[in-house]
Parts: sequence; C-alpha cells; structure tokens
Amino acid sequence: MNPKVDDWRGRHVWIIGASTGIGAAVARLLMERGAHVAVSARRQRLLDAMIVGQPQAQAVALDVTDHATIVRARDRIMARWPRLDLVLIVAGGYNEMRADSFDLVAANRMIDLNLRGVCNCLDLLLPLLLRQGAGGIGIVSSVAGYGGLPKALAYGPTKAALINLCESLYCDLHGRGIAVYQINPGFVDTPLTAANDFAMPALMSPQAAARQLVRGIERGAFHIHFPKRFTNVMRVMRLLPYRCYFWLVRKVTKL
Repeated sequence: MNPKVDDWRGRHVWIIGASTGIGAAVARLLMERGAHVAVSARRQRLLDAMIVGQPQAQAVALDVTDHATIVRARDRIMARWPRLDLVLIVAGGYNEMRADSFDLVAANRMIDLNLRGVCNCLDLLLPLLLRQGAGGIGIVSSVAGYGGLPKALAYGPTKAALINLCESLYCDLHGRGIAVYQINPGFVDTPLTAANDFAMPALMSPQAAARQLVRGIERGAFHIHFPKRFTNVMRVMRLLPYRCYFWLVRKVTKL
C-alpha cells in the first residue's frame, strides 16, 4: 500500500517523541542503518545524549502541545536538510481512567497530547510533504484504539481518533505520492506502561517493537501492528457482536 524501503542510507527521518521508549529505539535503529535522523521531544538533555557520535543526526527539542515550538524545530531541521523522507509522530501519553474516577482535566490533557498534538504536527508537516510530492508520515496509535477497554476512558478514544485520522490521510495522500503508516503497538515495556497494575499480554521490549515498526515500513505496509499474536486477537474481537466482545473483554481483563 506504500512504497517499499530497501535502504535507509541517506534518508532523512524526523522522529517526534524520541527521548524514550519506541521512539528512541527506532531512532537508534535507523541511525545504525545509515539514516539522517532528527530526534525531538521535550527534554533536550536526553536528545543530546542519543546523538553522541552521530554526526548525521540532529537533536531539537519541542512540545507537541505548543505549536510555536514545532515551528522552530521544523525550521531548524529543514535548514540543514534538503528534504524530509519520513516523519514519525510517536509522542503521546497515558492516563488510567474509569467512569467512577472521571477527571475532566486529565481527559483534556490526553486529548491535547495524543490528538491535538498530532494535529499541531500535521499543520506544519503536510504543506512541506505536499510541496515535495514525496515522503511519508507515520502516526503511532495503539491497539487500545480498536475498541473500548477498561481503564482507557480517555486514552482509548484519542487512539481511536488517530486510527481514523490515518485512514483519512491515506485516502488523501496516497495518490499524491506520500506514504501513510498507521502504527498500532500492543504492550511495550516503556515508561508509559511501567505503572500498569495488571498483566500485559505479549509485552515487548522497545527494541523488538522498533524492529517490527521499521520492518513494516520497509515492506510498504499501511497498517503496522505488533506483536501479531496479540494484536490479531484484538482485531478479531472487534468484529464480534458487542455481547461477545464485552464478555471477552471482561474475561481477559478481569475488570
């Protein structure tokens, strides 16, 4: 559904949300494979440490909830680069929430970070990619966006919106030479999942997740999800009648 990537050498990749977790692991993997990588997140110190010994890399801090910082980051990066071959928007957050503890402030914070933050990035990236008539954009959502789950009252809807957003972007951009990647990880051992107090099926390391993500882009996939032994179960569950779906959710989560 997208062009295949046979060689990362010389490609210019901007990873937004690259200081920890999947974003950091993907950045390191692509630097090893010869890509020019720009890493962005809020903490400049962590970004600087990532690119030590990598003369082709850039570290530019930003906050996806602050439009002006993204403008400055884009301008700094593109002042050194001739083009942008791929941007990966990995930045996001998680807040456990259920109906009996609904918190409007926390819910709005999730919307600002996980959804509006992506829109802030798109506002600056889409015109650039459209002018190029080439390149690609990948957005990290989650299997939590496939269907409603306990403890995901605010997080899940933001990820469902990103899945829909990627589908709409593909409709608009595929015919204009721009690749779109919808990326839905399962449970990955990152700072976001460290506080979970429940069993996380098929938990992956960030390095394993990064390899799966990069392999999906190399194959030209649109829908990149991993680990498949878990994500495929979630996809099948979503096709079931609601009575069956909710019964399985209760059985599996014990919630």
